[in-house]
Amino acid sequence: MKIWQPTLLACALTAAFPLTASAQSNADLLKEIQALKSRVAELEAAQKSAAKPTSPQWGMTPQQTAEFNRIAVKTEALEDNIETQGLKSLKISGVIDPTYIYNRAQNTASFAFLNNFASSTEVFAYDNSYFGMAVVDFQKELEGGSRWRLTLAPHKSVGSNYNFPSIVHEASISIPVTDLATRFWAGQLPDWSGYEYYLANQTKLITHNMMFDFLAPTYYSGIGTDVTSGKWQVKTFLGNMNASRYNPGEDGKSLKSPVFSARIDYSKGEYNGWGSAVQIGKAANAVAGGNTLLQNFEVDGYFIRGDLTLQGQINYGKQAKAAYNGGDARWAGFSALGAFKLTPRLEVSTRIDYLNNSRNGGGTFNITGFTRDDSGTLVGPDSRNGFGPGMVQDATTGAWSVGDANTGANRYSVSLGVNYALTSNALLKTEYRLDGANLPVFMYLPDGDYRKRNQLFGASVVVSF
Repeated sequence: MKIWQPTLLACALTAAFPLTASAQSNADLLKEIQALKSRVAELEAAQKSAAKPTSPQWGMTPQQTAEFNRIAVKTEALEDNIETQGLKSLKISGVIDPTYIYNRAQNTASFAFLNNFASSTEVFAYDNSYFGMAVVDFQKELEGGSRWRLTLAPHKSVGSNYNFPSIVHEASISIPVTDLATRFWAGQLPDWSGYEYYLANQTKLITHNMMFDFLAPTYYSGIGTDVTSGKWQVKTFLGNMNASRYNPGEDGKSLKSPVFSARIDYSKGEYNGWGSAVQIGKAANAVAGGNTLLQNFEVDGYFIRGDLTLQGQINYGKQAKAAYNGGDARWAGFSALGAFKLTPRLEVSTRIDYLNNSRNGGGTFNITGFTRDDSGTLVGPDSRNGFGPGMVQDATTGAWSVGDANTGANRYSVSLGVNYALTSNALLKTEYRLDGANLPVFMYLPDGDYRKRNQLFGASVVVSF
């Protein structure tokens, strides 16, 4: 009978899968499995008792054997039922993070939860980035090693930023080629640049760093490879960047050439490592229209040991004819983050970002908020995010206008955060953030004045499973 015991327990645990689509509810199924496990424990205890030298019997009684076999048949049936329904090797996880944001310059104080990027005010910005989301993730590994993944975010998916109202954050397949460590993948995938991730349970602070928000693609749609060898992992991509399909523009022309992107990661040891990502190809030009050549490169690294977390990133890139004055846009910046757990529940963190973006009036391939008049002519900076040329005020009329269209603002930000673990899967996050520039580029509402600094405060509750 011993050979039945581990098999029976494994079957009972497998039957506890939380989303089995049977007539029973999850609670009923869980109770039944617990009862089966208790009965198995009783039978095992009875068998051990019967094996004592003082007992004239050995093994199980006929009644106990019949009961044991009945339980075995039932648990095997539950396991077969799960496999028949396609739920075997299916992993389901999720994240939800209701968020509160106060922005002094924008004169807003509001919960930001399940809002979008799809209106004149609901645009992508550092105070309206990837937070305030509800996400569910489905992953399944098939026989032979193929993997299937679908991540849904009803609002603020990476797809919705350029393909509104898409709720698809990721939809990808991964197929082994020569072995499980050498794979071909296809589908839609969030960008892999930098040390920060999209979802709130994977970040220390509420907002993201400026490299994430303004110097990285949003998502890829195409094909690629994923190769792991020892401490190295190399991923490549070829296809659309920030687009589900390349469609004709107003001039009737469409982009036909794919973008190439790659990422390499090296895990030096148990606690530290580094990575690097690159994007080369034609991308949408928010200033000149159409598509122009983009070259973007970053290197990031980490050291995580015990209560201490250190992460950093440097970035450099350029895009042809994408600057405010119509010249080439160039940028160079860095981000550094440090976090320390004062107690097992309480963690403090700080992040410093700097972005040099002065060339030709400023601009990057991800900055689309330059101010335009009714005719479409550029007349001011991205006054919400603080990029572009500085503004000057007429001493007589009080009117604001562009000072030097050939010089853009250099930007920085400093964030301080405190996180408290309410439970093992619920986290309270708070953040104070100061954003600044060397030129007046932040518009203060409702008076319309421009200043060099802005302040933000955020709080969120992150629950994940």
